[in-house]
Amino acid sequence: MLPIVFHPDYVTPLPPGHRFPMNKFQRIHDILIRDRIIAPEQIHPPNVAEARLICNAHTRAYTQSYLHGSIDAKAMRRIGLPWSRELVTRTCTAVGGTLLTAELALEHEMACNTAGGTHHAFRDYGSGFCIFNDLAIASLELLNRNRVNQIVIIDLDVHQGDGTAAILRDEPRVYTFSMHCQSNFPFTKQESDRDISLPDEMGDADYLEILQGHLPALLDSLSPDLVLYDAGVDPHKSDRLGKLALSDEGIYNRDRMVMEACARRRIPVAAVVGGGYSDNFDELAYRHSLLHRAATAVFNHCILEQREHI
Repeated sequence: MLPIVFHPDYVTPLPPGHRFPMNKFQRIHDILIRDRIIAPEQIHPPNVAEARLICNAHTRAYTQSYLHGSIDAKAMRRIGLPWSRELVTRTCTAVGGTLLTAELALEHEMACNTAGGTHHAFRDYGSGFCIFNDLAIASLELLNRNRVNQIVIIDLDVHQGDGTAAILRDEPRVYTFSMHCQSNFPFTKQESDRDISLPDEMGDADYLEILQGHLPALLDSLSPDLVLYDAGVDPHKSDRLGKLALSDEGIYNRDRMVMEACARRRIPVAAVVGGGYSDNFDELAYRHSLLHRAATAVFNHCILEQREHI
């Protein structure tokens, strides 16, 4: 069965009316169980990431200031979340979740987190609701352990993965690919290994054509040992912070395209949910669940079939 990573601590209280949709992470889990996309025995709970792990990608000063609550108010305003001991636990659990997802993908060829994708966090500061960069942390930890030699990060969140690009700029063993809305946050872009900037209001057909034009050749040329996939749903036409115009069907087809491209090449792929913003948590959680639905279909119809023919 497809491994799914989830922990109840992915949700922590925020002040009433806060614009970050924290409750969506529990709703994703609940919808997947309700619709029988996953079963409870597929769920793997992560450990809380320790400071040593986080310092793979972040300075010790920034890491310790956040973990111990000495971070200044201006830095927390840039992040957009209020500091609390519960948020520290949530943050470190989500980082541990992405690392576990990557480890499970290396073992099972595919795995999905129900959180993750905090790609705006830089080495010495956080930004845009992102405190620690789980994609960079997991990548560097696996490289340090000699578990992999080459990683590709495919970031299809509507916002550029600026923190990821900056942290990994001088790491040739991680290739960063970001396909995002040009006019959206962050307004000062970093340089990924490959950036695809999209115009406002792009819909399904054009988006999928562009992705298909880059993805297979990229995987064939690099032959990575692991793909980390940031499957943000904020390119959706109804997203509050989006500016693109993908439908539910477009999001599903995008996710299936990525998962199938990896599965056909026997490249392990670890997916995180990335960004998505709506006042309707049920609709938003359903959009995120399209990743797990697409991954389940590919895992059952591609990976398991390949194993049967070995």
